Amino acid sequence: MKTNLTTLLAVLILFQACNQAAKNTESTASEASTATDNLCMGHYWTEEEAKEKLKEFAATYDDQASWEKRAKRIRQGILDGLQWDKMPEVNNDFDLIVTKTMEMDGYIIENVALESFPGFYITGNIYRPTNAKAKNPAILTAHGHWEDRRFMEEVQKRCAYLARAGAIVFMYDMIGYGESKQTTHKMPLALLLQTWNSKRVLDYLLTREDVDPDRIGMTGASGGGTQTFVLTAIDDRIKVSVPAVQVSAHFFGGCVCESGMPIHKSNDHQTNNVEVAALTAPRPLLLISDGDDWTKNVPKVEYPYIRNIYKLYGIEDKVESAHFPDEVHDYGANKRVPMYRFFGKHLGLNVPEGPINEDFIKVLPKEELSVLAGTELPEGALKGDEAVIAYLGF
Repeated sequence: MKTNLTTLLAVLILFQACNQAAKNTESTASEASTATDNLCMGHYWTEEEAKEKLKEFAATYDDQASWEKRAKRIRQGILDGLQWDKMPEVNNDFDLIVTKTMEMDGYIIENVALESFPGFYITGNIYRPTNAKAKNPAILTAHGHWEDRRFMEEVQKRCAYLARAGAIVFMYDMIGYGESKQTTHKMPLALLLQTWNSKRVLDYLLTREDVDPDRIGMTGASGGGTQTFVLTAIDDRIKVSVPAVQVSAHFFGGCVCESGMPIHKSNDHQTNNVEVAALTAPRPLLLISDGDDWTKNVPKVEYPYIRNIYKLYGIEDKVESAHFPDEVHDYGANKRVPMYRFFGKHLGLNVPEGPINEDFIKVLPKEELSVLAGTELPEGALKGDEAVIAYLGF
């Protein structure tokens, strides 16, 4: 769809409202206008404005109970902004499609597809330990806005390392990326669909008999960081969260898949991604940041704000920050080390205290990790933005 975002969102709301007899033309137009007015996208505030906003937010609570009241409103604001209640009812009788299995050095890779809702599929890879235990931790890994990100070296390395360390890891495509081509990426429901897909990956992992439901983690960088803190905020089944190079007081995400629906603002509340990430409390949270993007202020702005919330619970030791002032916007080797150690500490992975060695990992070509090479999705798969939107009834 080439129509601009504002028009698309208004059209969706208008279409939905027109099917409700109680809505008249005037109220419908007002609803569409409100939805678009409440969008907080990209560099919505300056850095200084964001600091002042955090002060305003902090003035609304002074203990655990008052924070949890605010947290409840923020969480509901995310769900309302996503229109979460309009997603179809689904069951957890998953029929995992496995198109290839590869034995590696201490871990196994499976190329898989999973039905998220009828006719809409998640494509990805499951990395699991060769010598898995009866119950193992599981980690969702999401990627950001780099083409074919699921196949890139740094993604393969983090998944393989975590698997060899003892985790069952599910790495999946963002919509419109990799092999997830049933919709375009910048379709107006991208934020909803990606969050829903993450939720369905979590649903699937928790159906596995070899997964320990009390040891579930999630990580991702950039747009994958957004996916991480959004799902963690609304789903307490995520027990440990590691968003990388994304949590910012002034930057709300530059893509419709991060801020294209009104999850930060409504007629009676305003928040930002710092507080969304803070909804992780009291669960363990690690922030990874660098000096070359919108996370450059994390040590002085975002991390202290979140740490103060953990202090209300008396568990400051459960939130950590790993800042790399001389590095750029990526999930490179140095940034992966604190993530490995944090998951090792909180999920019980086999991560050594000494140097981290990834040399055992064989980086595979894209073709080896492809789910759909030479095959197609099952009959009945939805095709195109309009087909998906129509099926969901928006």
